[in-house]
Amino acid sequence: MSHVRPRPPSGILRQLMARLQPAAAMPAAASLAFMMLAPSALAQTADPANTAQTTLPTVKVEDTSDPMEVNNGYQGTQTRVGKTKQDPQDIPQAITVVTQQLMQEQHVGSLRDALRNVSGLTFNAAEGGRAGDNMMLRGFYTFGDVYLDGIRDTAQYNRETFFLEQVDVLRGSASMLFGRGQAGGVINLVSKTPKLADAYKLTGSVGTDNYTEVTADLNKQLGEHSAVRVNLMKRDEGSWRENPASGAEPDVNRGGAQVSLALGMNTDDEFTFSHLYMRNRDTPDYGFSFDGATHRPNTTFPVDYFWGIDRNFDNSDVNVTTGTWTHRFADDSQLRTTVRYGDYERSYWARTPSATVAPNVDGTLPGNGGNWNAGPTRSSDYETLTLQSDYSRKFEALGMKHEFLTGVEYLHENSHRSGLQNLGGTTIVSGIPPLFLPYVESYTGAQLNNFTGNSYALYAQDTVEFIPDWKATLGMRRDELDADYSSAASPHLEYGEWSYRAALSYQPTKEAHYYVGYSDSFSPTADLYQLTATPQPPETSQVYEVGAKWMFFDGDLSFRTALYRAIKNWERNTDLESTASILTKKRRTDGIEFEAAGRITPNWEVFAGLALMDATILEVAEQSTGTVGDPRFVGKRPRNTPPYTFNLWSTYKLGGGWKIGGGAEAKGERYGYNPSNASANAQFTTNGQPSGFNPNTAPAYVRWDAMVSYDQKTWGVRLNVQNLFNKTYYDSIYDNGPFTVPGQKRRFILTGELKF
Repeated sequence: MSHVRPRPPSGILRQLMARLQPAAAMPAAASLAFMMLAPSALAQTADPANTAQTTLPTVKVEDTSDPMEVNNGYQGTQTRVGKTKQDPQDIPQAITVVTQQLMQEQHVGSLRDALRNVSGLTFNAAEGGRAGDNMMLRGFYTFGDVYLDGIRDTAQYNRETFFLEQVDVLRGSASMLFGRGQAGGVINLVSKTPKLADAYKLTGSVGTDNYTEVTADLNKQLGEHSAVRVNLMKRDEGSWRENPASGAEPDVNRGGAQVSLALGMNTDDEFTFSHLYMRNRDTPDYGFSFDGATHRPNTTFPVDYFWGIDRNFDNSDVNVTTGTWTHRFADDSQLRTTVRYGDYERSYWARTPSATVAPNVDGTLPGNGGNWNAGPTRSSDYETLTLQSDYSRKFEALGMKHEFLTGVEYLHENSHRSGLQNLGGTTIVSGIPPLFLPYVESYTGAQLNNFTGNSYALYAQDTVEFIPDWKATLGMRRDELDADYSSAASPHLEYGEWSYRAALSYQPTKEAHYYVGYSDSFSPTADLYQLTATPQPPETSQVYEVGAKWMFFDGDLSFRTALYRAIKNWERNTDLESTASILTKKRRTDGIEFEAAGRITPNWEVFAGLALMDATILEVAEQSTGTVGDPRFVGKRPRNTPPYTFNLWSTYKLGGGWKIGGGAEAKGERYGYNPSNASANAQFTTNGQPSGFNPNTAPAYVRWDAMVSYDQKTWGVRLNVQNLFNKTYYDSIYDNGPFTVPGQKRRFILTGELKF
């Protein structure tokens, strides 16, 4: 049985319903029915002679909901993460929807900040060759599982949120829906699309640490079935960290534009065309070292020390062009076809921190053999061409209701990456510091890598309501990958794999959903990782999940819980410069999650999540060279997988346009180490640890934020205070172990908004 959740009344309508309630607290629905039926009932019973005296004045009721709003405040009410448009309540898998209102009230700019609202998620610091957005979900990598409007988006860059309607996070293996991937889940970015309305919004923000940002969201209805939407952003940020010798500091300088045009809206043939451009010109922050003795963040230098210099850079230019055609048939079916071209250019030079040498003007650090340790560099160009077509249909057969989905997908990838050419000095004796420029590449050495790949997929899924309120979902997918590489050791890869998804759902009412599900995933050796000397088995994952979803307060508040076991085999290393490609042969995460989103009262909204994770290495790594990981790692907690995470954001309307809010983000301690080492004595020095296991550890933390806003129909103002208590905490960890990146210190941001 398919349940469509009614949208709750808002604004004046909600207040009028409350006023119409009788003293016995008549339910809201009955009050609304009474309001609608009262005039006709009075007309039928009134004395004709007294009609003039009994005629009631006309009551004008207005719904003040925003025509641009897609979701219900903090509560996600629709998603396409399952290939078709669905209510998240109906999906037999754990899913989190980070809505536009939540991101706006928290003053979220980057995808990283938006994902702080996702329980069970942690951040990796920049890897060797694996820079940009890099998250862990349920303790597993997600860099191969980021999607933009359902299309694979695995390029290495820093994503922004100015053009996003929401962010959907589908937990669990998802290869049946999306192709090769990991065990943690899928992060799908949902773009803003044109609406049949005229609506314009401009914002400007200023803050401490030289923070400035301007955005524009401009939607224009062009005709009865067409509209255009333009989103613009420019943001600059300084930092509380600084190189004491030169005054250099990490900074963020980003801008972007998205233009989308929709034709044939609400007709049988709808066309949407969009182009997205994003530009980054940052000075990267590679963080702070761990102490070699205590394996905790270094205390030799102040935490606000920055080892970089002004000449460091992190530049990227992203261009994504997309066209989608949706054809709706008369029999409750549709065909949706998308074509996308993406071009992602990036070049960076960063300076890693030192545990023993203070920052200096040139950013120089002694290296091995009398050479400078120049720091990581990269130049890359990644191009993709994607064709994806989905056919969905709802029908009845043999007395049972079916929701059928089938589709095909083609992905062409052309990737080039290289290190940069050192235009300065290479040896300490020369006294000349290293120098690199964007996209000036070095065409020799192991850092040079090219590949061209073609992926093909065919998939089908059916959800059958075999008895009332009971549904069974079964899906399968076949992926084929054919790629050529520049590696002499393994120049060609051909790979094919089946993926499966199964679930059993029980939905006795529209307010309750109970389910049990299974999903798997796979990822071959070389599509996202460095090649092995000889072919190794692919990564494979299996996820088992039992969950429940409930709706409270007439659908205004959603609550879910999920109990799961995720198993990964042949886990790969994301560090492209690492000599060990396999991290562990087998590992597992057992966990339980709780999440609430929506309104408790008309004035009180909340978004909260708690994830408890018990992660364990079951078998140590085996490399193609015959090297085996240290057996003492068996039974230990894997990297960057805290035992718990917690997030909370809540606001309350005070009346007269005023709103206050705040929340917290908490994470348990996270480890950074390399479990593929054959000899791991550095991780097993006691230092007060009874087990003898003492890897580099980022300590647990709690960060608090606050907000106050004043809104009127055409304008508003908001003050955000991030890290309210100015706590020093460590936000992300380089999971091979050497360093961690401190999080944002206290920052004030004042935002003004115009709506017309």
